Amino acid sequence: LCLLMPTYKLTYLHLRGRAEIARDLFHLAGVPYEDIRYRLDEVPTISESLPFGQVPMLEVDGKKLPQSHAINRYLANEFGFAGNSAIERAWIDAVADQHRDHEIEIWPPFLIHLGLEPGDRDSQMKEKIEPARDKYFTILENIAKENGSNGHFVGDSLTWVDLLISEHVYTFTQYFPGFLDAFPTVLDTVAKIQATPKLKEWMEKRPVEKF
Repeated sequence: LCLLMPTYKLTYLHLRGRAEIARDLFHLAGVPYEDIRYRLDEVPTISESLPFGQVPMLEVDGKKLPQSHAINRYLANEFGFAGNSAIERAWIDAVADQHRDHEIEIWPPFLIHLGLEPGDRDSQMKEKIEPARDKYFTILENIAKENGSNGHFVGDSLTWVDLLISEHVYTFTQYFPGFLDAFPTVLDTVAKIQATPKLKEWMEKRPVEKF
C-alpha cells in the first residue's frame, strides 16, 4: 500500500508575520509545500475563498484551515514538534495564548513606532511598548529558567512555541538592538533555537521581509 503525502498550500502575505512558524515547520520537516504570497491590497480579492475572510490559510489536499495557531498546532502534530506529553502540549498552548495576548498589546504601538501608523513614536515606546515587553518577557525569562535553561521553553525538544518566540525575538532585536538585554535566558534560549541547522538554513535563505 502506497501512502501519498498530502499536498500543502500556505496562503499569506509578503511578510513573515503569522505564517512564518508554519514555514519554519515545513522546512524543519523537509516537507514540500506551495508558499503563496499576496500583497495586502490583494487580500480583498480572495477573501471570499478564505474560511474566515483572512490569512493565513493552510490547504491540506484542498481542505482549508484558517487561524495561525490552529495551523501551527496541526503542522506541529503532523511533523513531531508538538511536545512529548499531554502536559507539555497544554503548556505549549498556554505560552502561545500568552504570546497572543502580548501581541495584542504590543503590535499597535509597534506599528506607530515604525511610522506605519500615525501617532507619537516616543510616547508609544515609553507608555506601551516597554511595559508590554517587561510584562511578557519577565514571564518568558522565568519559564526558560524553570525549564532548566535547556534551549527550549517547554520540554526538552524543539516545539512550535519555541519557533513562535524565536521569530518574535528576531523581529524586535532587528528593529531595537539591545531591547531585550534584560532577559538573558530568553536570548540564550532563542540563540540555541536559531542554531538548529535546518532552521538556520531557512532563516539565511528566506525572503527578506519587514516583519
